[in-house]
Amino acid sequence: MIRVGIIGGAGYTAGELIRILLNHPDSEIVFVNSSSNAGNRISSVHEGLVGETDMLFTDRLPLDEIDILFFCTAHGDTRKFLEEHSLPEELKVVDLSQDYRLKADGNEFIYGLPELNRRAICQGRYVANPGCFATVIQLALLPLARNLMLNDNIYVNAITGSTGAGVKPQPTTQFSWRTDNISVYKPFTHQHLAEIKQSLQQLQSSFSKELFFIPYRGDFARGIFCSCVIRNGVSADELYRLYRSYYEEDSFVHVVDEPIDLKQVVNTNKCLIHLDKYQDHLLVTSCIDNLIKGASGTAIHNMNLLFNLKETTGLKLKPSAF
Repeated sequence: MIRVGIIGGAGYTAGELIRILLNHPDSEIVFVNSSSNAGNRISSVHEGLVGETDMLFTDRLPLDEIDILFFCTAHGDTRKFLEEHSLPEELKVVDLSQDYRLKADGNEFIYGLPELNRRAICQGRYVANPGCFATVIQLALLPLARNLMLNDNIYVNAITGSTGAGVKPQPTTQFSWRTDNISVYKPFTHQHLAEIKQSLQQLQSSFSKELFFIPYRGDFARGIFCSCVIRNGVSADELYRLYRSYYEEDSFVHVVDEPIDLKQVVNTNKCLIHLDKYQDHLLVTSCIDNLIKGASGTAIHNMNLLFNLKETTGLKLKPSAF
């Protein structure tokens, strides 16, 4: 049994992480740390867990009692914690913040996109979970990079649900503002661009073109729907063959013939990908649940790999039937 600790337990990603772990056959949650909620029932914050657990939040950090530590902390807080604390030698870490996603001297974290770095994750100890936008965009483009086909500028539009902004209330997450509304934010400058380019260059070192990314706020709670356009002269049949070949060993990425819908992936760890050709341009559409495949589901996937479990363990989550 894998003994689990969680730091930063009050946010959306932590709630989903707890929900999945409670139903994971090979894990046991030892503690969920939240200093602001210490002593309160976890289900008083994550109300969907009423009847699922009687655990309380704690301000304790019994690191010697666990095998893996998940950080569901604000950006910057994981780095600060690791600078101030010594971890047990065998303790594994999955960080859901952006603190260690980019390669740098002294950074021991493996970039935790299993569809890119599965082998390294299996042999690792510290894993930096990818960002949600970064996940859906990379999965749309990695097969092209593997086949050295990213030789022109890439144009990306992606729309995310309100949970992507986190649990802390903001003007742009209020129901009265968000409903029946759509808006652009951080055009061309989103923080996930750096990790996306890093991964594309890992597979295609010659990639040096621009990636123009326009994120949108959607009027729904969860999920990301993404479209990528790039010049490509290869036939649709050949591109489908290349994409299916790239993902043939991946349990959660499905390359499909029919156009995709966001509802097909919400509440699951799936990514769906569809390809369209128009003359010499390729349109790749992809979609994920931002809280699961874009965060907590991939974190559990990484845990399974770190402990040599079947990668689908605890992650066979079902979408709505309608």
